Amino acid sequence: MTADEFDLDHHGDLEVGNGLVDLAVNVRAGTPPAWLVEEITASLADLASYPRQDATLAAIATRHGCDPDELLLTSGAAEAFVLIARAFRPKHPVVVHPQFTEPEAALRSAGHLVDRVILRPEDGFVLDPRAVPADADLVVIGNPTNPTSVLHRADDLRELARPDRILVVDEAFMDAVPGEPESLVGASIPGLIVIRSLTKTWGLAGLRIGYVVAAPGLIEQLAAVQPQWPVSTPALAAAIACSNKRALDESAQAALDIDRQRAYLLDGLACTTDATGPGSTYGVARGPFVLVRVEGAVGVREALRERGFAVRRGDTFPGLGPEWLRIAVRPEAVTDGFLKVWRDVLG
Repeated sequence: MTADEFDLDHHGDLEVGNGLVDLAVNVRAGTPPAWLVEEITASLADLASYPRQDATLAAIATRHGCDPDELLLTSGAAEAFVLIARAFRPKHPVVVHPQFTEPEAALRSAGHLVDRVILRPEDGFVLDPRAVPADADLVVIGNPTNPTSVLHRADDLRELARPDRILVVDEAFMDAVPGEPESLVGASIPGLIVIRSLTKTWGLAGLRIGYVVAAPGLIEQLAAVQPQWPVSTPALAAAIACSNKRALDESAQAALDIDRQRAYLLDGLACTTDATGPGSTYGVARGPFVLVRVEGAVGVREALRERGFAVRRGDTFPGLGPEWLRIAVRPEAVTDGFLKVWRDVLG
């Protein structure tokens, strides 16, 4: 175990095995779509040339209504956390947990002493900006947060901003929220860095493509510690394809589908907010996954694996313990099969 007994390097893909239905990884089912595969395949004819980012930056800038110099393309969102850890020398970095462990792992790997703010299930895992130390000069938070699925209010995140603070908001799952109502992309906030990913909605985890949105000065600092040609030609082509109107319309519909599918999953789990059910949730889930607290979760997870379903253990996230499981949202037919096994396992 690492980092105070939490395995920060454990990710959902380690839960998946041959023949298992994957409810452990938060990549949207049925992706990438055929039209996206065609765009990526067509780009292979240009592999002899070094990657050129201009067209991709222009496409993403148009998608978000920002300038290309406010963008930095990365090899997935994970690279962005490494660049942040290398580019800045904060005296008091703070990571708000429970959340994706890669930001803290990257900071620790770069030699930073990381402080944690732990959000409580009794509070619905909702952020109270006052809980973040006033002297924190780098703050990292996810929105919506993995694994809690909670969507924090943009106004609460704005309260975290300080003239001498870098505020990092991980929006890797924001495009799974209909309308992206709490996104801070384009917000005029001092020190703001927003991280976005194309791997979750479009099924591109193996291709690695994400980007950072920030003020040009911050982008320059991050780019200064990034290797040359960090994003491949196929990944650049995928980013262009995922930024056009067709893709945005499909993504918007997918977010609506995820909303419906998540409600269906929660109804089937018979979860309650007062911790009286066989599996209990806390707060309001808005992401493409749900976090469940269940007695004997370690045994439940193993029993589910024996019956063909992989779910994500929760005890590797700071702030959670062995009684937590994260379950990815899937189409209703898949959820039906899972829920039957879930009920059998819980007796």
